Amino acid sequence: MKLTVLVDNNSLIDKYYYAEPALSFFIEADGKKILFDAGYSDLFIKNAEKLGIDLTETDIVALSHGHNDHTWGLNHLIQYYDVMSLIKENKMIKPDLVAHPFTFLPKKIGRSTVIGNILSDSVLSECFNLKLTSEVIKITDNLFFLGEIDRNNDFEAKKPVGRFYKDGSWKPDFILDDSALVYKSEKGLHIITGCSHAGICNIVEYAKKVCGENRIVSIIGGFHLLEPSKKQLDGTLKYLKESGVEKVFACHCTDLKSKIELSKVVNIVELGSGVCIEFNS
Repeated sequence: MKLTVLVDNNSLIDKYYYAEPALSFFIEADGKKILFDAGYSDLFIKNAEKLGIDLTETDIVALSHGHNDHTWGLNHLIQYYDVMSLIKENKMIKPDLVAHPFTFLPKKIGRSTVIGNILSDSVLSECFNLKLTSEVIKITDNLFFLGEIDRNNDFEAKKPVGRFYKDGSWKPDFILDDSALVYKSEKGLHIITGCSHAGICNIVEYAKKVCGENRIVSIIGGFHLLEPSKKQLDGTLKYLKESGVEKVFACHCTDLKSKIELSKVVNIVELGSGVCIEFNS
């Protein structure tokens, strides 16, 4: 499996790629090319071009959840596909789009701040083969979309983030659409997250359950540890220390204090736009 960071909050020294407070990964696994999240703007496309990655060859677009820093880049991706279809004379893949059914519901914080998807179902259906499900999906031989994550501990995912609109009313949004990917290798699991609104520990536990595997090789992505409560941070540190995870690539929505605390119990590896991670197994 090969994972390239198309967009992260950070850009590392000597990399010189664009960064924004958002996330997008390009994953190559089992002969398939997967775009995991699309950032906030078109920066992931610009970085992909600089990296020599052809996004028109994407087989699957998988979305971690419906927030703007992970989905608004889809608008730019559709425009990019439109232009490239003329250049390639319409000889292009129509990617599958895998996401939880709540991903494209209207979302907002406060009375007017829109933080959810801005594309209609009809536009999305024209451009992608929609596969919206809360169930686990096997998207390559060894890569799974986890669907709706079980939430079983007492220190994560306890507060809503804004509201979502469904069945005629606005409801507190506990972001049930928050999902993740897991790659099952010979050595154990590689867990790939977007924001971990479901809780990074809940996600790891669910991935272990889905794959029937307790060994964790790596965790890559946002941990949603932004000024976390003491209970959440302590619970996360205790869990990860006991997990035996080999490497942790905490990025995007993980603040500096949390990274420092994580570094005391696990092997933290810095991540940023343009970084490529390759695992042989």
